Amino acid sequence: MTKFGIGQPVPRTEDARLLTGGGRYTDDVSLPGQAYAAFVRSPYAHADVTGIDSAAALAAPGVLAVYTAADLDAAGIGPIECQAPVRNRDRSRCANPKRPALARGRVRHVGDPVAVVIAETVDQARDAMELVAVEYAERPSVSGTGEAMEPGRPLVWDETPDNRCFDWGMGDEAGVEAAFAAAARVVELDLINNRVVANPMEGRACLAAVEEGTGRLVLYVSSQGVHGLRKQFSSIFKLPEERFRFLTTDVGGGFGMKIFNYPEYVAALFAARELGRPVKWTSERTEGFLSDDHGRDHVTKARIALDAEGHFLAIRVDTIANMGAYLSNYGPFVPTDLMAPMLVGSYRTPVLYARVQGVFTNTQPVDAYRGAGRPEAAYLLERLVDHAAREVGIDPVEIRRRNFVPATAMPYSTPLGQVYDSGDFAKNLDDALAMGDHAGLAARKSDAARRGKLRGAGISTYIEACSGGGPEQATVEVAGDGRVVLFIGTQTNGQGHETAYKQILADRLGVPPEDIEVVQGDTDRVSFGSGTGGSRSVPVGGAALAESAGKVVAKASAVAADLLEAAPVDVEFKDGAFTVVGTDRAVSWKEVAAKAATAAPGAPAFSEMAQWTPPSNTYPNGTHFCEVEVDPDTGEVEVVSYTVVDDFGMVINPLLVQGQIHGGVAQGIGQALQERVVFDPESGQLLTGSFMDYQLPRAVDIPPIAIKLNCVPSTTNALGMKGAGEAGAIGSPPAVINALVDALSVYGIRHVDMPATPQAVWSLIQAHRTAAAAE
Repeated sequence: MTKFGIGQPVPRTEDARLLTGGGRYTDDVSLPGQAYAAFVRSPYAHADVTGIDSAAALAAPGVLAVYTAADLDAAGIGPIECQAPVRNRDRSRCANPKRPALARGRVRHVGDPVAVVIAETVDQARDAMELVAVEYAERPSVSGTGEAMEPGRPLVWDETPDNRCFDWGMGDEAGVEAAFAAAARVVELDLINNRVVANPMEGRACLAAVEEGTGRLVLYVSSQGVHGLRKQFSSIFKLPEERFRFLTTDVGGGFGMKIFNYPEYVAALFAARELGRPVKWTSERTEGFLSDDHGRDHVTKARIALDAEGHFLAIRVDTIANMGAYLSNYGPFVPTDLMAPMLVGSYRTPVLYARVQGVFTNTQPVDAYRGAGRPEAAYLLERLVDHAAREVGIDPVEIRRRNFVPATAMPYSTPLGQVYDSGDFAKNLDDALAMGDHAGLAARKSDAARRGKLRGAGISTYIEACSGGGPEQATVEVAGDGRVVLFIGTQTNGQGHETAYKQILADRLGVPPEDIEVVQGDTDRVSFGSGTGGSRSVPVGGAALAESAGKVVAKASAVAADLLEAAPVDVEFKDGAFTVVGTDRAVSWKEVAAKAATAAPGAPAFSEMAQWTPPSNTYPNGTHFCEVEVDPDTGEVEVVSYTVVDDFGMVINPLLVQGQIHGGVAQGIGQALQERVVFDPESGQLLTGSFMDYQLPRAVDIPPIAIKLNCVPSTTNALGMKGAGEAGAIGSPPAVINALVDALSVYGIRHVDMPATPQAVWSLIQAHRTAAAAE
């Protein structure tokens, strides 16, 4: 069993099924008599809806119904609520307008759903959708994050002056100002964290139905956790939770975007109940650009105070965070409580203050995207630190070493209330520089110059808070033949949960992976769950699993003792067998399971549940070291070398971790160099609504990634895990931009905003050349 236990780099057990077409995604699920939904969406960013005429659509072939907000209102369907509102600095509540599933009286972004057409086939539904005549009275719109609060800008919500949703703060503002007044140097930097689209391989989809016989409302949905969604629907439909069954089958990526509730799910379930037959909706890619929640979108002014030796004295951050037209489930939580505490980073900064103002705009809602606040914090901090190093004349490596929290200080209480339980930031940095041959950088720069290229190197260090989101529950059932079924409330989105959980069970129970089944994503079979997000699934769910497995072993040991005619205290369990200590008398796992099953025919041999609540966060941390080359004649940037050193605590499967790092780094490179959502500033139209205009990173854009794991076990969970799912996307954007700024420093360029597209880089270079020529 050690070949498939904890710490082994075994291939994913789910891949054979998925790679041979055996996956069952939401769109693969079909029910007898199902109809199809198509949504009429607003072509305007902001407009009053003055009339809806659905007569022509209702007369079209195959059309069963057309529903609008009036129909949902008449049925008592409630709004989609923000699940994490925040309080303002004066402790008043933030603005929290309600989001209807279908627009009521006014549309507030392009793609806002106005009506839903239900028809016998998907083509009939889409054809009839074009026949719904909606009358609009267009209003002025606002789409820019930094301009939303400017005087005279159109209001997204009449009751929200200046489009300000909240004005939130964290830290010691007076202490920061005093530190700035006494500082030897103060360095400032303005930053933009560009808006991105998650773009998972599998778009959003749902299939709604009414269960025959019980009348329960059933929803198959591509999600990151069914239990939280079911709770929301209970409130929206004003029915007890037991009147719903939610199911998520295989999921082709989520990246945070599939945590949330969406209007299409509410409308589909309403339609299924009204018609008494199943209703399916599957998003097209262009529809996803218009209707999926987006990520990031911050405008920030950051300031750092330093003493004469380059030690950090204080940091002040003022951020405007775009919420979009509506508050998504966790939108306000991301730039506030998730981002701000991590502005401490890996450093011993004595005092910090962060002010975050959330703004409404006539754009899609913004919520968690891989990392959810932690990438925004790391980008802000690591760009600020690098910029400060260049401004005061200290090497970027040295300024970090000078300010790191030392390993000897762990556990370390930060000035913003976090407690880092473990980590060695200096070792991560040293190892990354050694692996990336930082010492040979000058020679590589010279070689690049001979080839007409500019080469630069950038580092970023990061730490993130993971494994929150409430308790997790795991139930381990053992059949009479020794086979094991795990019921757990997390939800795999492609991370390899099935393999990781099987490794923990193999380690704890000595059961081979082929004898283990993992059940997720069904509120009937799994009674409780907090879902997947924030790298919590294996650290939190795995801890619950390990505890429930331990309970099974304790029960099984008593049965084994009876079979062996020995006292339970004299029975030892190891490698799938129970042995009387000091003898060769033993019984196998399967023999014990068979014996236990005879005591209660028809019931599991053993069934044990454990619910585990993390006492605090875990803190994955690490260093990224990146090198880029720039063609000054075209502005093209190539990432030519990439090194990552991570501390994820105890690692269940190094192969799974490497896959998470690769994927996260790819997404971070995409944001740094390519990805950007663009709205027309006058009309609010989405200008990057397809892959013709929105560039995702391709294989050729990602270099080989050298990886080293410095695993310092976490002290906050029994397995010592910290989490690995988001780290790659956290450390990579600042590392890439720091490397690019280093390459462009020959022109005196000190900052480049993301995404550093060839056009943007070329324009900066040309502006420098023009200025130099003028001098």
